[in-house]
Amino acid sequence: MKIAVLGGDGFVGWPTCLHLSDKGHEVHIIDNLSRRWIDTELGVQSLTPMDSIQERTRIWHEETGRRIHFHLIDLAKDYDVLKNWLAEHRPDAIVHFAEQRAAPYSMKSDRHKNYTVNNNVSGTHNLLNAMVEIGLDAHLVHLGTMGVYGYSTVGAAIPEGYLPVGIETMDGETVKQDILYPANPGSIYHMTKCLDQLLFQFYAKNDQVRITDLHQGIVWGTHTEQTRVHPQLINRFDYDGDYGTVLNRFLIQAAIDFPLTVHGTGGQTRAFIHIQDSVRCIELALNETPKAGDPVRIFNQMTETHRVRDLAEMIANLTGAKIAYLPNPRKEAVENELVVKNDQFLALGLDPITLENGLLDEVMEVAKKFAYRVDRSRIPAVSAWTKDISKTVEADPEKLGLKIVS
Repeated sequence: MKIAVLGGDGFVGWPTCLHLSDKGHEVHIIDNLSRRWIDTELGVQSLTPMDSIQERTRIWHEETGRRIHFHLIDLAKDYDVLKNWLAEHRPDAIVHFAEQRAAPYSMKSDRHKNYTVNNNVSGTHNLLNAMVEIGLDAHLVHLGTMGVYGYSTVGAAIPEGYLPVGIETMDGETVKQDILYPANPGSIYHMTKCLDQLLFQFYAKNDQVRITDLHQGIVWGTHTEQTRVHPQLINRFDYDGDYGTVLNRFLIQAAIDFPLTVHGTGGQTRAFIHIQDSVRCIELALNETPKAGDPVRIFNQMTETHRVRDLAEMIANLTGAKIAYLPNPRKEAVENELVVKNDQFLALGLDPITLENGLLDEVMEVAKKFAYRVDRSRIPAVSAWTKDISKTVEADPEKLGLKIVS
């Protein structure tokens, strides 16, 4: 297939491009490189040294003979450019990663909230609008988030996107209907993903756009089979308080003898997936093309769930690191359970990678190798969900007065 990967320079986008290219597809990256500009804004860099997108694609071609094409387009701002590109190239499938992906970044300030909404919602709508306008019958695969469900405990497994309900009619009968699982966003970022769901639902119903929405868990790890082909193909590794995912952050903290920062009680249960499984799931979703007129197909893209404090204790036991319990900058439940159904990907043949089979050592090795690139001052999570919470945020976890538990 000819596949357009929107946001193909990002944390999940780049290894996905390599994976799809390795499978023989013609891959086109569309990206405005905003994630690199955000690094500059935050004064932080990827733990792993990243070459330019042009150098990355050149190395891939040199090593494999396969080309990945790059096109500099801003999805949210360059509607006509995007529409004209789609009309000219007419990809068979589109993978949509091109959204600001960090909940803490989306909550930093009013400016960051505006940017996240404008970028994410406008970008998604521009894409759908352009596809309809030019009559492009491409399969759209979107990377969403488990966060659309929220993290409240309801005592039942979260289904894959849709909730079967019974509605009582005026005649007293019960009519069964499948509805989108009630949205419960925990940040501006998660809210934009909930809005995406409604846009997808409308365009699938009104214009028969073929859409698959992947509700993904927290990604951990850094290597995939393809990023190992050459050192310059390495994926980015975020460790800072805005973009670093919790398990990767714990591993880099352990590597540099920084306390593992657990917020609140650590009773938050989260869904996880390894980066290699993430790219495999995207390939599996691309191969399961819905028909025109089908409702949006929704997959829960996760492989396991863990409580944050349990992860911290596991890393502490492996490495001897200490744990610091800090005030929580997020407005969320103190504790939650999380049971998630992921039957569809398992039925398609996904063999999940779990935390138990040695890959933590691999990530630790990467963390130690590039530890010299860490700016310790950028590790704390300081973006607060409300002005009141901001007064309690701990910006210096290494100070002597901090309560440390082993």
